[in-house]
Amino acid sequence: MVWVFYIVNSYELSRKWFNWCFDNPEKIKPNHTALYFFCIEHCNRLGWQEKFGLPTEMAKSAIGIHSYNTYTNTLTDLIEWGFIKMIQKSKNQYSSNIIALSNFNKAPTEALDKAIIKHASKQSESTGESIDSIDKQVNKETNNKETIEHRKLKFADTLKPFLSNFSKDMLNDFYRYWTEPNKSGTKFRQELEKAWDLQRRLDTWAKRDNTFNKQDIPVSQTPKKEFKG
Repeated sequence: MVWVFYIVNSYELSRKWFNWCFDNPEKIKPNHTALYFFCIEHCNRLGWQEKFGLPTEMAKSAIGIHSYNTYTNTLTDLIEWGFIKMIQKSKNQYSSNIIALSNFNKAPTEALDKAIIKHASKQSESTGESIDSIDKQVNKETNNKETIEHRKLKFADTLKPFLSNFSKDMLNDFYRYWTEPNKSGTKFRQELEKAWDLQRRLDTWAKRDNTFNKQDIPVSQTPKKEFKG
């Protein structure tokens, strides 16, 4: 018996695969990588035979594919891309395809390193764009907060004419309540009101404030007026 040794450099197969992946990112799916490397592993377990059977159900189970159509489409892609050779196609999903690994011992000297460098460069550019986007967003939020503060000052100005009718403490409480910002920080409470009559709001606030003070302070604890002689 004459033994034929099928020399396979699994490192070259792996290197060639990922080199191709970096050049064709739009075509690659996790199923492709999983099935291809299972074929390499299965060939290894069989002693690196030049041709070997690939049981469909075993391969599907090993890589977690449940659909027969998904499996066949994935295998077809690997064949079309030149990574696997179909020697004999199975008759149905319960039999084995006879396949062979394409020998890439003459793989291009164009190393995966170039693909990695290329990918890293793109990633760096993408990161730069992301940082620029973040800066723009921060500036936008800063400008928005400044705008809110400006609007709050305008709201405070509308309260000043009422200092002669209401106490400063009451107006401060009124101002703090109605200028509380929403969760997004884009508007404050008064701006969320559909209708706004400042005089009526202040009158209602004053009535509630007086009622609260009368109920909250017992008669025996009502502060006495100070007399300055």
